[in-house]
Amino acid sequence: MSADRPSRVRADEEQADRYRGSAQRPLSGYLVVMGAFVAVVSGAAGVARGAGRRLPSSLPVFDVVLLTVGTHKVSRTLTKDAVTSPLRSPFARYAGQSGPSEVAEEVRKPSQLRHAIGELVTCPFCLDLWIATGFMIGMVFAPRLTRTVATTFSVLAGADFLQLCYDRLQSGS
Repeated sequence: MSADRPSRVRADEEQADRYRGSAQRPLSGYLVVMGAFVAVVSGAAGVARGAGRRLPSSLPVFDVVLLTVGTHKVSRTLTKDAVTSPLRSPFARYAGQSGPSEVAEEVRKPSQLRHAIGELVTCPFCLDLWIATGFMIGMVFAPRLTRTVATTFSVLAGADFLQLCYDRLQSGS
């Protein structure tokens, strides 16, 4: 049976190479990141069950909107804000300005894991799932605090929108 292992590993590597083609896709890094996500969700579910916490049967529309806008803003803040760039620097390199008050970064690729984490921490769309999951875990354990954090970031998103509108009006475009 152990003689089969090297041939299975080789077959898996060949399959991954066929999938990647000429692109650098950190498949093993993605597996580690997915495993971490499953571990976080499973751990939270286990703690919730042990503590007698129950999932909400439903969320009011207001909470859904609040958490949606909060998720968007937290994700953009963590992945694009210059002030949070020290958190991303082990996984990305500065590549210039992107949008208003946002930076563009290139993912570092020294290993498949750092590459995968780099994609996660520089992509607001990729990080959204993690942030939304964190907010939902928060709704199980600390709904008042979670709503406060989501409200803060939702207000910030609204203020940013107004700043962009103001700039556009001032520039006459």
